[in-house]
Amino acid sequence: MRNLWFITNPNSGSATKEKCDAIETAFDADGLILAGRTDFPDESLPTGAQLDSAGVDTVVLFAGDGTINAALCALAAWEGAFLILPGGTMNLLAKRLHDTLDPAAIIAAARQSDRQVELPYIMAAEHRAFVGLIIGPAAQWFRAREAVRKRRVFALFRAIRHAWGRTFGKGVRVSGSVKLRRRYQAVFVSPDPGGLDVAGIDARDWRTIAALGWGWIGGDWVDARAVTHTLSAHLRIEGNRPVLALFDGEPHRLEPGTHITRGMSEKRFIETRAQEGMA
Repeated sequence: MRNLWFITNPNSGSATKEKCDAIETAFDADGLILAGRTDFPDESLPTGAQLDSAGVDTVVLFAGDGTINAALCALAAWEGAFLILPGGTMNLLAKRLHDTLDPAAIIAAARQSDRQVELPYIMAAEHRAFVGLIIGPAAQWFRAREAVRKRRVFALFRAIRHAWGRTFGKGVRVSGSVKLRRRYQAVFVSPDPGGLDVAGIDARDWRTIAALGWGWIGGDWVDARAVTHTLSAHLRIEGNRPVLALFDGEPHRLEPGTHITRGMSEKRFIETRAQEGMA
């Protein structure tokens, strides 16, 4: 890791301008070369050809799940490495790869590490999710979350009213390699080395809906109360209408019959976490 391209989103999570500047200072302190920087989404993500032309060997991502997802998907064919720093709300990828959430400490450790690992992800149509996929009516709460981030009070109330009504709807139906109940307000899918980790939320009363919505707005959807939990090799969207799905928090529509499977990346993610069995 020597020649870097820094991708961040100052509007996501904890990736403030001051922290971004501090990270650039850490690059310099560790003798690293910053070949370019992208403030997404105000600026377009670099292409693989741009990175190669600039001699970049590592893309450093300091942003939330959505920005990281966009960059990883856009650069799926690029052959360089990725360093994930904790710049979002939950920072699940960073926690998976590092023992600390201090960006400067991660950069220093990565400077000495040549260990790159693969990561599982979820595939559905042309979309991928490295952290998690959310399917169903309750995914409508993402609009409320975005209104909070943008501090748009009136938009927040409209989004809550819309999401509340949709969440009490019929629910989404999925089938898989294991038996699942027929309808859910939300289906949470996480990539797992053994397949797809599936949690179905059956929210029928206002207290459960309120708790689910509040968790959505706060970004902590992973800890939502699951009434059905299983591991499946694959899933399939049932019904006759498209359903809303959030890939690492970014909305897309999935057509009926869409198959959801697990994929595995190349070994391109820099890991600084201590390996088991090592002192």
